[in-house]
Amino acid sequence: AEAIIGENESSFTQEAAMYARRVVDERHLPVRTALIVCKAFHARRCLMAYQSAFPTVQFYVIPVPGYDITKDNWYQSETAITRVLGELRRIGDQFTVADINQFKN
Repeated sequence: AEAIIGENESSFTQEAAMYARRVVDERHLPVRTALIVCKAFHARRCLMAYQSAFPTVQFYVIPVPGYDITKDNWYQSETAITRVLGELRRIGDQFTVADINQFKN
């Protein structure tokens, strides 16, 4: 438990990534690789937010089912479709072309 460092100020994903960066920088921690564990339908936006805050870090995403939504059934209920399309909308709302360009190799 003492090895876990967190932040509890954020209210959305991109803010969480920025605050996490601040916590890491304040502690002078050399982060080279990191795990992102999040709901599967949220994984793309989460990864993009953390890549933006930590451009030199190699991330590994561990998607977990959330709200019983999976890659195999997300299109089978109105609730799941709404959540997945909401994630896509938030990606468009929260990232600029410059943000996206930084992910190019």
